[in-house]
Amino acid sequence: MDLKSCRVLVTPRSYGVNDPRLRTALEEAVGEVIYRGRIHTSKELQELLPGCHGFIAGLDEIDRAALETADQLKVIARYGVGVDNVDLAAAREKGIVVTNTPGANSGAVAELTIGLMLSLARSIPQANAALRAGTATRVEGISLQGKTIGLLGLGAIGKQVARRLQGFECTILAYDPVPDARFAESHGITLCSQEEVVARSDFLSLHLPVLPETRGMVNADFLARMKPGAFLINTARGELIDETALADALRSGHLRGAALDVFATEPPPPDHPLLALPQVIATPHIGAHTDGAMNMMGWMALQDCLAVLRGEEPAHRVV
Repeated sequence: MDLKSCRVLVTPRSYGVNDPRLRTALEEAVGEVIYRGRIHTSKELQELLPGCHGFIAGLDEIDRAALETADQLKVIARYGVGVDNVDLAAAREKGIVVTNTPGANSGAVAELTIGLMLSLARSIPQANAALRAGTATRVEGISLQGKTIGLLGLGAIGKQVARRLQGFECTILAYDPVPDARFAESHGITLCSQEEVVARSDFLSLHLPVLPETRGMVNADFLARMKPGAFLINTARGELIDETALADALRSGHLRGAALDVFATEPPPPDHPLLALPQVIATPHIGAHTDGAMNMMGWMALQDCLAVLRGEEPAHRVV
């Protein structure tokens, strides 16, 4: 296909923000670029996708209804890793290639995970707010040293978190459906069953994808099996957690706190029950939003999008 005859839709708000060359390279390669920098619903995509040959996509709702209107679409290049918002079966049926950007944001998400872990342990947001309000008192914190950190998921991000925990002198437990025993051994990680990681961890961090078997896995029963006084960190996907059950576990005192970068609905409404709890630290899905991660995601998505439009095999095909 002649690239100059192609129209490409770009929806990630941060695409090219830190590296303008991303936009320049795309605009010079294809005939038309449509920028719509926000997350779109299926209905909105049904109006945007007709006539588009390429789609550099964020967390948009790319379901079957949206894809049915995509009369020219050849490629969906996810600006990120997760593809749970993409109807892969519908894409495959229409011959639409789906790609993602594995590893691009692993370090950034891992850094946020450690930051949230430390913020929970030392009550950093609460201490800052109290000092500014003139009500500061010395709050006794919790040291990561000597504690047990549990990682549910030891993929690219889980491994980066484990690497960064090495200097904290803590015990690291991990569960992964396809465990990397060599990595675990070389980094002093004990591989366990999911049940054991949940039960033993002082800090439990989620790094699993959303699949039928993981959606809503952190429910009331799961939370009841967690160690009393433990902390939960989620920088993966909001759909992993039953948010009502988590709020109940926090209110009861069974869990001491939680740090969440992701919610089932994003952004969460201001009256979301979890946002009302002082023991919850919440951030607006900023895990991948560092200069380095956004630039790498941008270049990987761009290169795969253009490769498919040229009739070549992309480097990071999902379907």
